[in-house]
Amino acid sequence: MVGRGVMATYDDIVVEITPQVLLKAYSCGIFPMAESADDNALYWIEPQNRGILPLDELHVPRRLCRTIRQENFEIRVDGDFEGVIAGCAASRPGRTSTWINSRVHQLYSELFRIGNCHTIEVWRDGQMIGGLYGVHLGGAFFGESMFSVERDASKIALIFLAARLIAGGFLLLDTQFVTDHLRQFGTVEVARDQFQVLLDAALDREADFRALDDGITGSDTLKLIAAHAANAVG
Repeated sequence: MVGRGVMATYDDIVVEITPQVLLKAYSCGIFPMAESADDNALYWIEPQNRGILPLDELHVPRRLCRTIRQENFEIRVDGDFEGVIAGCAASRPGRTSTWINSRVHQLYSELFRIGNCHTIEVWRDGQMIGGLYGVHLGGAFFGESMFSVERDASKIALIFLAARLIAGGFLLLDTQFVTDHLRQFGTVEVARDQFQVLLDAALDREADFRALDDGITGSDTLKLIAAHAANAVG
């Protein structure tokens, strides 16, 4: 069923991390990270303050809206997990190191095989130019990492992810932390206790990651997001 697990420490207790243990940790608001790609150890992280992107308050910058409507790209879902995680782990200008080590790669590959990890990929001319991956559990989606090799590609992936989560009945998009990149879309920070309340509600929801047509256009994606926000206000 699953491959050999990996080891990590939390509160001085050594546990074997399997996909099932990893999903249990996510349900408790905890996720693993490594110090670097060269460090084989994994550490449990439980931030005091957590980043979330409210799906009914998502803001899409005007310039990005124009790019999405032009549709000079192709969106693929769960098409190339290995390509996405390799892109997220690659060094880039301004980022020479990564927290994705071989053990992280192994664990999330196993989650992908059993259907709890998903990718949104942005392609152009037969090449992947950006994407993201994350974990699906109940009505919660835990964003793990994203990358771009062309301008706006990871932003496009995030917008198409949000539309898919809205269509599938998800309640929570966890970004783990708040960055300038994520803040422009409406990402906010909540206290750990508040996050757990939101997470518990989301875990009680059965959501469908495949509810949205893979071939949805950019214009229809933006309309879906706008309609969801309008309904929330109404």
